Parts: sequence; C-alpha cells; structure tokens
Amino acid sequence: MVHVPLPDDSELSDEIRATLASVPPFNVFRMMANTPASFRAFTDLASSILLRSEFNPRKREIAVLRTAHVTKSRYEWTQHVRIGRNLGLTEAEIEAVQADGPATALDEESNMLCRVADEIARDVRLSDQALEWALGAYGVRQACELILCCSYFNMLSRFLESTRVQLEETDLVGGATPGQIAGDQR
Repeated sequence: MVHVPLPDDSELSDEIRATLASVPPFNVFRMMANTPASFRAFTDLASSILLRSEFNPRKREIAVLRTAHVTKSRYEWTQHVRIGRNLGLTEAEIEAVQADGPATALDEESNMLCRVADEIARDVRLSDQALEWALGAYGVRQACELILCCSYFNMLSRFLESTRVQLEETDLVGGATPGQIAGDQR
C-alpha cells in the first residue's frame, strides 16, 4: 500500500529529534515531523487542546471520537477510544458515538456534542442552533475551545488518512490520560 514514510532521526533537526524524544513514540508525531516548519506549531496546538483547555476532557473525547467516526480516521478513532475509556467513557457511549446519522442514544448534552462535531466535519460551519446551544451550555471560551477541538481533529484526521499513518504495533496509551502521556504534572 502506498503511504508517506515516517522520517528517520537522521533526516530530522536536533530540535525535532529532541521533541520526539520527549513524547511517547506515536506515529502521528513522527509523521508530522515530515513538515518541519509546522511541527512545533502542531505539537503546541495539540497540547493546548488536550492539556490546557478548560473544556471538560471527557466531553472533549466524545467530540473527538465523533469527529474521527465522521471522517473515518482509523488512527484517530483507535487512539481516542483508548483515551476516552481512560477518562470514563463507557463501551455503550463509545458505541453510540458511532451511530450512522445523528447521534441520539447518548444523553442530551453528548448528543449535541456529536451534532457540533458532525456539523463542523460535514458542513464546515455550525448551524445557528448548534452555535447557540454551545454558547449557552459552555460560554464563549469553552464553546470556542470545543469548536477549535473539532476543527483541529478534522485537520488531523485528514492528515492522518492522507499520509496513511499506521497504528503503532503496541498500545502506547494504556491506562493513561493525555496529561499523563505528555508528562503533565498538573
């Protein structure tokens, strides 16, 4: 199968090698190293969404999983199912996120999170009703964090699928949350 190869350390700058050495060896990070001008911005944006956002991590994972489902990103789906489980998502919730058509089997808030993810992935722009709901439910800051999260994972899924990033042979997430994966001590 045709795919973009992961770069060898010999092809990378000292700064990128140092960054890669400081994070778990996820193929997504190594693939992004093929874009040296964007690498630091990518890792900083990922960190801001996964570690420094005020948006509830469990709710975020529902939106991320729905984005991965809608965009058919196997890599993103697999990694974030593991993270979602570690944050308390049940198997029934994970299954419900995979609904064809609108998500309706979750609680009202989670169904709306899926709707936000759907609209951003499929329509690019949130409907007035979905935006009004997000603002009412979370306020400006967290509504924007939710929108940025869905937008980021849409970009990421397209990058992962287009480069054909392969899943790692071992589970690098295990029982860890994003903060534990990144060594966050908060």
